[in-house]
Amino acid sequence: MQVNVDRDRCCSSGQCVMTAPEVFEQDERDGLVNVRPAALPAAFLADVRLAADLCPGGAISVTETDTRTDTTTETGADGPGTTD
Repeated sequence: MQVNVDRDRCCSSGQCVMTAPEVFEQDERDGLVNVRPAALPAAFLADVRLAADLCPGGAISVTETDTRTDTTTETGADGPGTTD
């Protein structure tokens, strides 16, 4: 799982921080979102997906790679999609 944040799209609502505080934090200087850990444990996947869906600015995208089928699925505020 890879989480990307587009800080230009972030509107500082804090939905992600409330949904997955182990993964997201708000920068004290500007209030914009940051991703905490470099490698995200799979245990946080559901919370991270929900945070991406709740993000009003569409600033969060989640990319999951299924190594068995070599398929990448991306989830974000723009909706889920699958690419090969």
